[in-house]
Amino acid sequence: MRSALWLLYAHGVAVVFALFGLLVVIPNPDLWRHSELAARIYPVAMEYAGALHIVLGTAAMLAYGGAVVGWRNTGLFFAISTSLSLGIELLGTGTGWPFGAYEYTSGLGPMLFEQVPLSIPLSWFMLGFSSYLLAILVLARVAPRAPGWAVVAVGAWLLTVWDLALDPAMAHADMPLRFWVWHQTGPYMGMPLVNFAGWTLTGILFMGLGRAVWRGAVEPERLPPGIPFAVYAINTGFAVALNASLSLWLPIVLALVLGVAPACLVWLGFRPRRVASAVS
Repeated sequence: MRSALWLLYAHGVAVVFALFGLLVVIPNPDLWRHSELAARIYPVAMEYAGALHIVLGTAAMLAYGGAVVGWRNTGLFFAISTSLSLGIELLGTGTGWPFGAYEYTSGLGPMLFEQVPLSIPLSWFMLGFSSYLLAILVLARVAPRAPGWAVVAVGAWLLTVWDLALDPAMAHADMPLRFWVWHQTGPYMGMPLVNFAGWTLTGILFMGLGRAVWRGAVEPERLPPGIPFAVYAINTGFAVALNASLSLWLPIVLALVLGVAPACLVWLGFRPRRVASAVS
């Protein structure tokens, strides 16, 4: 668990640096372009920094999962979530289904098949796994007898709410660096509603499959909520900060009310239990 904590700290620091780069460094080249060292670092940061915090967050969730639900279960969830999300993203960038017509820029690092950044399926796992574990904990606190499908539904809900905050900022025309571009408009901040239906569908599919291949249900008492909650809150905070810089207030309200507030229920009646060994 200690490795998961250190990776979480590194993830948080990388998120802060990513925000600093997006909101300060890129829009204000006069602050750094006269420095020879900064001029050398800048192109490297532009190529790799966009994906760094995602890689570190993924590593934190892998380490956490290995400690609390076992490496088999964590590895299966990782394999299912990354492969299924990559397949759907390739379908989406190629056909416009199920998210709508869009394409990625190079802002998130190296591309897979020249269409989808390598960091994107990792992001699906990172937030999907944290959302799914939070769903287990939330329902254990507020509805202990809820059926298994409810856990999948709540997990997909939390995942989609995160995108309600992230998408408007990351693709906004006023961002100094755009990470994807929409070729289709719609009623939510200029984006099609089908995008969020696609997010929910994707989350339900890989969370449902991930749950199905696990050996038995996970005991909520074995899941300390700190790391999955922190990963969800840090990445929601990243989206909130970007939206605030653009004066986009609706996504901020939705993220806090529909995502962070329900996730906070993991602390309701929480009693920590020491994890003696990983579930096999």
